[in-house]
Amino acid sequence: MEEIRLKNVSLNRERQEEAKLFYPLEIARVVNQQKDKYTLDFNGELVSACVSGKMMYQAKDVMDFPSVGDYVMIGNDQDTKIIHHILKRKSILERKSAGKNTNAQVIATNIDYILICMSLNENFNLRRLERYLSISWVSGAIPVVVLTKYDLYDPSSQKLEMVYKISSGSDVIVTSEITEPMYKELEDIIFEGKTYALIGSSGVGKSTIINHLIGKKVTETKEIGYLDRGRHITTSRELYETKDHAYIIDTPGMRELQLDDVDLDQTFQDIESYSKLCKFSNCTHHQEPGCHVREAIRNGLLSEERLKNYKTLLREFEYQQRRLKQKERKMMKATRVNR
Repeated sequence: MEEIRLKNVSLNRERQEEAKLFYPLEIARVVNQQKDKYTLDFNGELVSACVSGKMMYQAKDVMDFPSVGDYVMIGNDQDTKIIHHILKRKSILERKSAGKNTNAQVIATNIDYILICMSLNENFNLRRLERYLSISWVSGAIPVVVLTKYDLYDPSSQKLEMVYKISSGSDVIVTSEITEPMYKELEDIIFEGKTYALIGSSGVGKSTIINHLIGKKVTETKEIGYLDRGRHITTSRELYETKDHAYIIDTPGMRELQLDDVDLDQTFQDIESYSKLCKFSNCTHHQEPGCHVREAIRNGLLSEERLKNYKTLLREFEYQQRRLKQKERKMMKATRVNR
């Protein structure tokens, strides 16, 4: 992978004031993370770094460690820089770790826009898109749905209409390598100094988008078969500067997207609106009389699949919250015992 050096670090006034509190430490931004090893943009140069012993000792969970996109305060007295402090994050994109572990996994921080990438060929999956929207809305960044491979789109499938219907106020744009409008709609929302995170499953074309925005090939893709199933070979998060001086964070394809903190109200505004009209405040939208959600389904205003996914995500989120509370109670009990 070719190294892309960031020419400058974008600092707002609030971040500059916070950084002054840690003088004589200096500010840098995390552009890559490989376990406990970090690459930072420090005054336009890429430098290696690790966290201080104090930060490691005081950390309670993964949220207390730096992640790609973080602005950090470092000492400038050795080849491998020491990270002493993480500046306040304006946004955090996270998900639950894969498997039974209830810990959250930080995907990226200090993001202005989350580009949710999904292709218009066989990768198309509305239920997956709803999951991505759920974790994106609560992050503090603005989600934008980016539909790739428009050249493979079959208008009779009405996929575009379905995406517009469930996008919950998010902008929806289309891209293609060979068919107009190609990347024009995407380029129109790339602004200087802003940070963008690309998320989506493997093979949807994230690497192609990044290479286009940067103006050179910095990530690899591999194509498999005539159905154009791209295999994304990114294995870690990486931050790049585009030709328009915006910042792009690439993420690995997500094989398993589980929920940690979500905003189901925003993602499923239509279901929430119908729910408020139900006869019973605790309506489960199953067989209760006066259920406006079921009525909307009967009238073709809402799909059974969308309601099913809503219930699945709600149960999953409630389960994770119960597990988290159990974990917190165990930690509090252990703390009392150790006193």
